[in-house]
Amino acid sequence: MAVHSSNRDTDSEFDHSSSQPRLYNPYKDLQVPYRNFQLPTSPEFLFDEEARRQRRSWGENLTFYTGCGYLAGAVGGASTGLVSGVKSFESGDTMKLRINRILNSSGHSGRLWGNRLGVIGLLYAGLESGIEAVRDTDDVWNCVAAGLGTGALYRAARGVRSAAVAGAVGGVVVGLAVTGKQMLKRYVPI
Repeated sequence: MAVHSSNRDTDSEFDHSSSQPRLYNPYKDLQVPYRNFQLPTSPEFLFDEEARRQRRSWGENLTFYTGCGYLAGAVGGASTGLVSGVKSFESGDTMKLRINRILNSSGHSGRLWGNRLGVIGLLYAGLESGIEAVRDTDDVWNCVAAGLGTGALYRAARGVRSAAVAGAVGGVVVGLAVTGKQMLKRYVPI
């Protein structure tokens, strides 16, 4: 909440040249001791071109894709670990031993798949941001090229053939995901 004097009109509310600091109180409605925080009065972006771009920065992209990849892999891996843990039950196992098998199997698979998908997200975010910086455009082809490069880099240690196949799969998967997202935006009113 900004602090305004009563003689100001609404047009000067956004005047950043005033010496009056903008204060924010996150605990306004609570009955607790609080302190006001000073909000910045300068614009967030230095140039208008940066302010018009509606895109995450490369660091935010990196954090987002890596975190989402790790989380999805950990949840999926834990689910497969749960199934394999239940399948490994033996007839004489106690309940404590069965729970231990499930937890060990889920933890092992969750870490394994979480790390794999986290690395894939890291590679994809880095390649997408790099391709966007080199081409200086933001379009679908950046995503497809980043998917192709991610698949190829992820499987590069297994040989050229495996890297080529994984690159093609990565490009197709990302192309389908981007196309599906565009169709969803176009045909589903949200």
